[in-house]
Amino acid sequence: MARRHPAVHHLIIYSALLPFLVLALFPVVWMAMTAFKHERDLYTMGVSFWFNEPPTLKHFRLLFTQTWFGRWIVNTAKVSGAVVVITLATAVPAAYALARFRLPGAQQIGIAMFMTYLVPPIILFVPLTYAVAMLGLLDSSWALVLVYPTLTIPFCTWLMLGFFRAVPAEIEEAAWIDGCGLMAGLVRVVLPMSVPAIVTVAIFAFTLSMQEYLYAVVLSLPHTEKVITVGLPTMLIRGDIFFWGALMGGGLLVGVPVALLFGAVLDRFIQALTGHSRP
Repeated sequence: MARRHPAVHHLIIYSALLPFLVLALFPVVWMAMTAFKHERDLYTMGVSFWFNEPPTLKHFRLLFTQTWFGRWIVNTAKVSGAVVVITLATAVPAAYALARFRLPGAQQIGIAMFMTYLVPPIILFVPLTYAVAMLGLLDSSWALVLVYPTLTIPFCTWLMLGFFRAVPAEIEEAAWIDGCGLMAGLVRVVLPMSVPAIVTVAIFAFTLSMQEYLYAVVLSLPHTEKVITVGLPTMLIRGDIFFWGALMGGGLLVGVPVALLFGAVLDRFIQALTGHSRP
């Protein structure tokens, strides 16, 4: 049987992927168009797939002049960054200890940590809220920095545990022979080999911190302490009035940079999940 020409082979592959690409990009394109449309254009009868009036920036001006959008971005970045640091500082050494040290019940501990991730957050809502109130962090974005690691650390520790077990112990033993201690071997040998898993853990912790709503809407109630996921819907949805242009503009300003950041580390993410880098 004759082999297909490479160009024909690629054409078939991309033709099959094209419908999925259109479905994936259509919401983003619609969001961008809505963010720049005038209200008269948004509320015309029927579905308009293009601009009937010139594009406008009034929705973005509304975001930055009539809401606390800039403060919400700062709060979101602060919370997400702190949660990533806490998660990595806790999950990496915990997973390494479970993978390398002969601790009694290490296998069962790893499974138990993963099982805690499956517990619905609503079950832990009351005790965590009580703990936050006792610490005096209620109505503060720092309450989210305290609560979110309880959601990210169990799963991230389990994920790093599997990756550390895949790293041959002989590599560390060779480093010890060359004069490295336990910590030096971890920092100079194991962690550089674990960059894909670390990136994956950081992405998971970052996205969960940005997308979580239940704890954020209760624990950081003041307008100046809200994060993006709470601030946009609570400020721009007033009863049956939806400020669609501003909502889509806020989603665009937050979603596009995060998508670009995710695309920049996509190779590392795929390598951690599959064990192979993307060609």
